[in-house]
Amino acid sequence: MGTFEQMLATQPGWLDASGPISNVVLSTRVRLARNLKGVPFPMRADNADLERVRDRTLAAASASNYLSDALVLIMDESSQSKREILVERHLTGREFLRDSPGRAVVIGDRELVSAVINEEDHLRLACLRSGLEPMDAWRLVDRLDTELERNLHYSYSSDWGYLTSCPTNVGTGMRVSVLMHLVGLVRSNRIAQVLGSISKLGLSVRGFYGERSAALGGFFQVSNQMTLGQSEDDIAYMVERVAGQLVTLELEARSELTEKGGRKIEDEVHRAHGILTSARIISPDEMMVLCSSLRFGITEGLIDSVDLATANGLLVSTQPGHLKHFNGRDPGPERRDRMRADLIRRELASGSSA
Repeated sequence: MGTFEQMLATQPGWLDASGPISNVVLSTRVRLARNLKGVPFPMRADNADLERVRDRTLAAASASNYLSDALVLIMDESSQSKREILVERHLTGREFLRDSPGRAVVIGDRELVSAVINEEDHLRLACLRSGLEPMDAWRLVDRLDTELERNLHYSYSSDWGYLTSCPTNVGTGMRVSVLMHLVGLVRSNRIAQVLGSISKLGLSVRGFYGERSAALGGFFQVSNQMTLGQSEDDIAYMVERVAGQLVTLELEARSELTEKGGRKIEDEVHRAHGILTSARIISPDEMMVLCSSLRFGITEGLIDSVDLATANGLLVSTQPGHLKHFNGRDPGPERRDRMRADLIRRELASGSSA
């Protein structure tokens, strides 16, 4: 995959808007949690254990067809801004911002597959795909898992399945997350009712960056809560079915908004576009809200000078960690807000993704 800088120069594959129903569904992620047999889980392992897990996992990854040419990042050798970038690109959780020995990330081509070592579990494998693709993402990460298992022995119980640090992951160890843009349901004030119904089906709803993140701009992650007592196919199918129902409701809400709102909706979209293309200072929260309106305008045919992949890319490339890294150091919130506005103007002037 090359260097970290080369990774940054290429938009993640899951943001390219090439997948099914990408006007509503930005991406699908399937993640598998695994632990190595005979080794204490990360929270109880000592430094030597964690480093052995890292070295064994990296050796197994180098023998994998999916990760043999991957980018390997050792967290002990990585700056804070690099760690933030990994979170912003949905490659790791916020836990990786904290110093801890034995941690590493293995990132495949276009960031579509990855392996996170010694986070909450010894190993977390993930596949990220554009659009609504739970079944395809599951099949791909399953093949990667099978390859690695030839050289790694997982902690597994015939009664409980894969054993994990968090009880909610015991069983398949599988989490399917669909990142959705539900701006129509938000604007029509139907989102609370819809999300309340989803929670009754055993699914959780979080913001753009998962647990404890805000759902600014109508961006939500929908995922399964439990992994025990269901097969991987059943979990993937359930999330896909519920997400499909959400898509139908969202498209109906968008249609009603554009039909009833008329010039008002068109004006809101173009105002957002105008601010993004001319503002000199933009905060992270304002950027999410404005990009939501821009994205809505693109999908509804109200904006034709910007493609969807470019709008998607702004959601990640304008985050604080990226701006800190581009600057070489943390310039502080005020300077980052100016840098963010400059970056947005440049990207929208080109009108297409990198």
